Amino acid sequence: MSSTLSKVNASAATLTKNRTMDSVVPTSGLCVTCVDGCIGMCEVGKSAYRGHEVLYPQPFGVITTAAEKTYPVDYSHFNIMGTAVGAHGVEADSDKAVFPAVNLEVRFGHDNGIKYRYPWHIPGIGSTNVAKNNWEGLAIGSALAGTGLTIGENVAGMDEDAVIKNGRVVDTADLKRRVKLYQDHQQDGYGAIIVQANVEDSQLGVLEYAIEKLKVQCVELKWGQGAKDIGGEVKIDDLSKAQCLYDRGYVVLPNPHDPDVIKAFKHGAFKGFERHSRVGMVNEESFAKRIEQLRRNGAKYIFLKTGAYRPADLARAILYASRYKLDLLTVDAAGGGTGMSPWHMMNEWGMPPVHLHSLLYQYAKRLSDRGEYLPALAVAGGFSFEDHIFKGLALGAPFVKLIGMARAPVAAAMVGKTIGRSIDARQVPVYVARFGNTKEDIFVTAVELRKRLDDDTFEKLPTGALGLYTYYERLAQGLRQLMAGSRKFSLGYLSRDDIAALTREAAEISNIRYIMDVDREEVDAILG
Repeated sequence: MSSTLSKVNASAATLTKNRTMDSVVPTSGLCVTCVDGCIGMCEVGKSAYRGHEVLYPQPFGVITTAAEKTYPVDYSHFNIMGTAVGAHGVEADSDKAVFPAVNLEVRFGHDNGIKYRYPWHIPGIGSTNVAKNNWEGLAIGSALAGTGLTIGENVAGMDEDAVIKNGRVVDTADLKRRVKLYQDHQQDGYGAIIVQANVEDSQLGVLEYAIEKLKVQCVELKWGQGAKDIGGEVKIDDLSKAQCLYDRGYVVLPNPHDPDVIKAFKHGAFKGFERHSRVGMVNEESFAKRIEQLRRNGAKYIFLKTGAYRPADLARAILYASRYKLDLLTVDAAGGGTGMSPWHMMNEWGMPPVHLHSLLYQYAKRLSDRGEYLPALAVAGGFSFEDHIFKGLALGAPFVKLIGMARAPVAAAMVGKTIGRSIDARQVPVYVARFGNTKEDIFVTAVELRKRLDDDTFEKLPTGALGLYTYYERLAQGLRQLMAGSRKFSLGYLSRDDIAALTREAAEISNIRYIMDVDREEVDAILG
């Protein structure tokens, strides 16, 4: 492994590169020979003329981003343990203990009233263009799959068509559309549409509006995210919208009402304004009041999402979630995001996934051992495949019920949408065309969905939804196979013994057994 864990000063994320690609100083990231006369291709050089713009991954609005930092321990440092003996959750009969028999349904909430077909959901897609432009696929695909989807922060506040009276939102266009797209395609009560609120959303009364007017049952308070420890950020390329958001109380840089700024923007000196959200100020008294307020206003289920903050903040989050009887606590680890997070912040701040999720298990066990109430727990932070899901659930068992994923589902929805456009244009790429030229040929779940839905409904499905649904179907089958190999035929049987640490350091951090120590007592009993 390289002696440095970070990649500095040149990245596809910031559209920068070194001049001397094969000879770079590990600490600074500068070229070994920095030459007078270079046009500034690296991040330092680009910052010399674009300044703060280079803080953020680019191009904004069409990308999601994740850190390049290599952490000392990650989920690849664990392996899944299988066995040749027995079965849990089904009869130990080779004709019955087949992987399609694995039950992936999960129920949670104070009354076990929320049910998902699969143990994952999307824990927050907010006001960014990449979310808005792919919402059809994300909402419809999630609803058809029977999993949850969270409408992230600032959606109502960013909506130019939202009606705000006396500082409170009374009507929306975008939030209403997002909720309805999910609700219209939800089947048999599976899944949930969740509306999230940050500081500005709370001031605008977004959750109260969602509960009363949009009949949303699940709402979520937000204490940050894994990508950054400041408020949400987006770029605005329209002057009037920047002014509207400034007038609504957002932090907008530079000031869109400043005559000199307006002149510079119209001249093309810069291409967009930055809209920033404020940081929250957590204290138990105001938290308790807010939970009481939401329940009084009709919230059936209340969630909390927290980010990759220091351990004391994680302790506060799980204690408050326990004390005030929340239904779900999501803990998002450092390293990735779907919006405009400062690039170096994404790489260099916060608790990495294995470290944070291990602490979460420790804190949950302390409360559980005391007989305290515990909400369902969800963990997030770079999960994308069935093996990740298995490991995350096992590391946090029995407290972790869900895995949160955002970038991977967005990628699936974007690919599905792009394929649909190529079909409409009759320009299906060769790589895809080997499977056919229609969505029935290309998307492997199309036959099943057409049978499950009526022809008219299927024909109207956006291909972004097909992309997400098909990706989820792959995850489900892959997870069933892994669970069957561990002889666990229902999620409730997963345990920390189902994974093993490949290094002593991973074992020390997670308290998961080192692989050479697994089954030691049973081995002694077998061999005598």
